[in-house]
Amino acid sequence: MIFDQSGKGPKDYDYAVFHQPNAKFPQRVAKILGFSPDQIRPGLVVPRLGNTYSGSSMIGLAATLDIATAGDRIFVASFGSGAGSDAFDIEVTDQIEGDSFRRAAAPGVEQLLKDPIYIGYAQYARHKGKIVMQK
Repeated sequence: MIFDQSGKGPKDYDYAVFHQPNAKFPQRVAKILGFSPDQIRPGLVVPRLGNTYSGSSMIGLAATLDIATAGDRIFVASFGSGAGSDAFDIEVTDQIEGDSFRRAAAPGVEQLLKDPIYIGYAQYARHKGKIVMQK
């Protein structure tokens, strides 16, 4: 496990992000591994966004990076559904606040979740090619 390889444990991380098919799963995993609710709160997006499947960990990481500062450590683990698993030990550098990162150039995850755009099934079906308009 990554903790054995890195010599680190939950207390060494400022934040943790887990695969989130629902809200209970990452909270249960965090508790089992010894992470606190405060460590996972910034990256827990599934209660507001829904299950984005394999994208859930990366969206959670993006939400966490929106608030992270230089020196913060982030643990990310994505797993589930019988598939493979990946874990990452990320140390945030000072470039997150520099011009090269341009964090302020795009809206953050929280901002995007505040103003969702809802579409109906008909619009979704047209977009996916399930409904084709005759000419």
